[in-house]
Amino acid sequence: MKKSLIALAFGTLALGMSEFVMMGILPDIARSLGITIPEAGHLISAYALGVCAGAPLMVLCARTRPLKQILLALAALIVAGNACAAAAPGYWTLLAMRFVSGLPHGAFFGVGSIVAERVASADRRAEAVSIMIVGMTVANLFGVPLGTYICGALTWRATFAIVAVWGVVAAVLIRRWVPALPPLPDTGLGGQFRFLKKGGPWLVLASVLLGNGGILCWYSYVGPSMLHTAGFGPGDLTWIMMLAGFGMFVGNLFGGHFSDAFTPEKMVRATLLTASVALIGIFLFLHVGWLALVLMTLTTGSLFCVSSPQQLLILENSRGGEMLGAALVQVAFNLGNAFGAYCGGLPIDRGLGYEYAALPGAAFAVVGFLTSVYYIRRYPRRKAA
Repeated sequence: MKKSLIALAFGTLALGMSEFVMMGILPDIARSLGITIPEAGHLISAYALGVCAGAPLMVLCARTRPLKQILLALAALIVAGNACAAAAPGYWTLLAMRFVSGLPHGAFFGVGSIVAERVASADRRAEAVSIMIVGMTVANLFGVPLGTYICGALTWRATFAIVAVWGVVAAVLIRRWVPALPPLPDTGLGGQFRFLKKGGPWLVLASVLLGNGGILCWYSYVGPSMLHTAGFGPGDLTWIMMLAGFGMFVGNLFGGHFSDAFTPEKMVRATLLTASVALIGIFLFLHVGWLALVLMTLTTGSLFCVSSPQQLLILENSRGGEMLGAALVQVAFNLGNAFGAYCGGLPIDRGLGYEYAALPGAAFAVVGFLTSVYYIRRYPRRKAA
């Protein structure tokens, strides 16, 4: 395994902890700052807004810079955002720092995907991207539970401080192990956006938003689903969430390996079909504990199984604007996150059981699957490559 890919994985691990650890420390932050849980929830939204804003800002500010320099600047932003969040004196400062912490997220994935594709051999490009993304899955498997534990044992500020330290480690490894790659060809500012005039990139982004958003319709409520419908106790949630993270870890490696074997678009199609079936199964069998665990692991595995093939597909469909295209995948993922959580909560707000959150999720995943089917027919491999 190339050391440069390990360095990139350290960066995505820091980003994964920064994004997802909020779910576990939200009540502690609300209590510490004297705010309500919904107000604390805005800290999650601020990060997502930072992700969405960071992609176009990167194109404006760094499109002509060498790729390694961009990665180092983004790693520095990870450190600064989380260090300032750890020292934030009040709610509004913390809200601003959460926005700053989100700025490098999509940009790092975008530039990192380009670097991973360049350092990999031609027949292992998707696997290389999946190794970069593995840091995000490890964050869900170990980093988020560790951050939640540290918050309870010490303070939520220590959790953000640890993310900042991890960002420093990522920066050091990037500086030492990532080769000095030249900047992308300068196609001008307009050239960076020219690929969006074609239909292929929009179909890829739609599959990301609909497929991942569909899974997150239900997964956003996995905790109460397991407690109130599947019959597990509060003490079981830690290992249940680790099982979900294990599904993400295995799914990501699975998706990268088989995308190289069968083509990325076929892997996206198969995975979204699997996710659709799993979500229907959750609606029907969530009350059966052991089966709920199997289906949960299948859905979280699907969530990251499509990550590397979708990232590779957008690179293929955005030549001349790869940096923006790769970052837009993360924008679509975060929009799908917000969209899915909102739609999944609608039946719950109307008094229905948590299994009903999987119904709109299944519908979105099916539409995402059909989008991938249309993409394969409209843009066969000989044209996309």
